[in-house]
Amino acid sequence: MPKISVLMPIYNTQEEHLREAIESILNQTFKDFEFLILNDSPLNAVLDTVVASYGDSRIRYIRNEQNMGITPSRNKLLQMAEGEYIAVMDHDDISEPERFAKQVEYLDMHPDVGVVGCSSLHFPNGNIYTYPEDDLSIKELLMDVCPILHPSSMLRKAVLDKFHICYEEEYTPAEDYRLWLRLIEHTKFHNLQEVLFRYRKHESRTSCTMATRMGKATARLHAWARHKYPHLWEVYSAEKHKCYIVKLFGAIPIVSILCTYRKTQICLFGIPLLSMRKKERRHPAVTKLIGRDTRK
Repeated sequence: MPKISVLMPIYNTQEEHLREAIESILNQTFKDFEFLILNDSPLNAVLDTVVASYGDSRIRYIRNEQNMGITPSRNKLLQMAEGEYIAVMDHDDISEPERFAKQVEYLDMHPDVGVVGCSSLHFPNGNIYTYPEDDLSIKELLMDVCPILHPSSMLRKAVLDKFHICYEEEYTPAEDYRLWLRLIEHTKFHNLQEVLFRYRKHESRTSCTMATRMGKATARLHAWARHKYPHLWEVYSAEKHKCYIVKLFGAIPIVSILCTYRKTQICLFGIPLLSMRKKERRHPAVTKLIGRDTRK
């Protein structure tokens, strides 16, 4: 049995992007894995040729007879997976060579953790995103956003099997967010504070092409989460908006500072002067990462 099952659905993927994704997995320093690639665009014969060109025995290639959609495809891969851990991978992103090694090491050393993510470089814009590290901070933030980047994550398959948890088509394209919310009561989360994943941003990503449906699904999940985990929601709400006010003579507000997860806003006499986003930050290694040739 392999240590890891890498699950990657593909759908009309650009050849260059697909090759970069596949090669980033085959070039991992951690070698004990099976690589399940499922083609959900069965009429696209080019993808067959691309995958077949590698001839790596760790690759298991599957073609849907007809288009099923992303959530049924993910569940089909989950059912086929034989590894102890599940490594999620998208068809146009890039995993850094040590991603698997470091995620496996963490899960091996922390049996109470069932999901581990990492920091990510978003390209081509070069922004680096970091996410909360500890379990409680992640769970509090899950009341509003996804602080675990799904395609950069590794999961403990035994947790999914024990509690009969899989992706739910009802919430597509927010099926990953639903998965994290379901797992809150069953396991712990962690984010490695290293850039081990490169996330490709382009207009054809699901978050762009299905933005309206994503918004509706997310709103429903927010309502569900607040009902299911009222304590987490109360704690998150208290931390979400912190406002600091400087008053003249203890009565006249001069300066107010509003702090939220996403930004810090400074106002003078109620007029916004400065707004600083907190969701992303530059990393000293960003220049080196951007300069690296991703074609193996």
